Amino acid sequence: MAETREAPSSPLHVVVFPWLAFGHIIPYLELSEQLAKRGHAVTFVSAPRNITRLRPIPENLSSRIRLVPLTLPRVEGLPDGAESTADVPPEKVELLKVAFDGLAVPFASFLAEACTGEKGVRGFGKKPDWVLVDFAHYWLPPIAEQHKVPCAFFSIFPAAFIAFAGPKTENDAAPRTTPEDLTAQPRWIPFPTPIAHRLHEAKGIIQAFRPNASGPSDIYRFWQTEQRCPLIILRSCREVEGLLCPLLADLFGKPVTPSGLLSPFDAALAAADRVVEGDKESASLMHWLNEQPARSVIYVALGSEAPLSPDDVRELALGLELAGVRFLWALRERSAALLPDGFEERVAGRGVVRVGWVPQVRVLAHGAVGAFLTHAGWSSLMESFLFGHPLVMLPLFADQNLTARAMADRAVGLEVPRDEEDGSFNRDDLATTVRRVMAVDDEGKAFARNAKELQEILWDRTKQEKYLDELVKHLLRVR
Repeated sequence: MAETREAPSSPLHVVVFPWLAFGHIIPYLELSEQLAKRGHAVTFVSAPRNITRLRPIPENLSSRIRLVPLTLPRVEGLPDGAESTADVPPEKVELLKVAFDGLAVPFASFLAEACTGEKGVRGFGKKPDWVLVDFAHYWLPPIAEQHKVPCAFFSIFPAAFIAFAGPKTENDAAPRTTPEDLTAQPRWIPFPTPIAHRLHEAKGIIQAFRPNASGPSDIYRFWQTEQRCPLIILRSCREVEGLLCPLLADLFGKPVTPSGLLSPFDAALAAADRVVEGDKESASLMHWLNEQPARSVIYVALGSEAPLSPDDVRELALGLELAGVRFLWALRERSAALLPDGFEERVAGRGVVRVGWVPQVRVLAHGAVGAFLTHAGWSSLMESFLFGHPLVMLPLFADQNLTARAMADRAVGLEVPRDEEDGSFNRDDLATTVRRVMAVDDEGKAFARNAKELQEILWDRTKQEKYLDELVKHLLRVR
């Protein structure tokens, strides 16, 4: 159960409003719970279906977190009921942004009402002190300014991604207009860093600099939002990202306050103690893992956002088969039909393919798991490092590319080699990478040792809590 602290004499009322993707929604909820533990009131805003899909708020925090649904307008071409990026294919996310921008009017009405004060609700009977916004909310800060409520940009992306994006002033001085421009270290980062995109990645990333069906480009949304926020909150810490954290304050000319890593400690502790009960399918996975030797299984999960191409699924499957290691593969339903003929029969006994949802934290906590084949999404890495797993990295989009570079530079794992032009990979390279990371030779031991060092950073609860306490002090001081 989430611990609570003594309520402050003058609690904050914070409105929290993430972008419509669960990779954003969950960290925003984690931060909301941390604020509530410290006695502050949080109004969490999202679309109705997203709210119903949230995990339950801990009972001892439920009086301090209220969930406010705002209904998305209908948009031609957007599937009925689509309220998050998990509900639409990648090519429809632009239309989701159109619907999201349609929340400006209902949000303005909500905020106007909230600023009048709502009596009888503990902590919510005062106007909001802050609104925490995401990259897409370029229309929101002007609404908040009308009510004299400051906004803070809460970045769920690591410092590497925000530093690479850079402020508008730097980009205006040296525009990046071609994919090739994104393959070099930005000139505004004054020290050597591995963070740059491969050419095949840059061909996708450059689209963020160009207008889309919603009108503004993603980078325009980010810059317009950031410029009107007097504070940036960063889901990171100096122990993991080093000089990039303080650099952001200089680049953007405003305070940048880390929140710490917001790792799911309670879920990790419950999983490690095997307290969490699950359905029959989850139980069968745990039973299979129980039968495997310690640290012999590589867990394979590439998220629910970016789809794998048929070639990717085939080469990944055949690479796992060729590697000869035990594996547990969490595979999206739409990808299951792409598996090579006879694959599951050939790997039976040492490999399990689970189509659909997998209890990831429980799997990562299991002693049979010795490595993680991942897209290098920030949230997945935070879960993995809670248990000290080295990485095989196959980044798929956005921040994952730069995070993979940074993690490889820290020698906590390896990226799977890919073709520079088209991003393809082959089974042989994947198999070799898996074997190297899971090996018990000096290289494999070094990966495991470095991952354990990150595990120690994440489990330094005192330091992680201190980041949150410093953040709250800043919010109290500036309101």
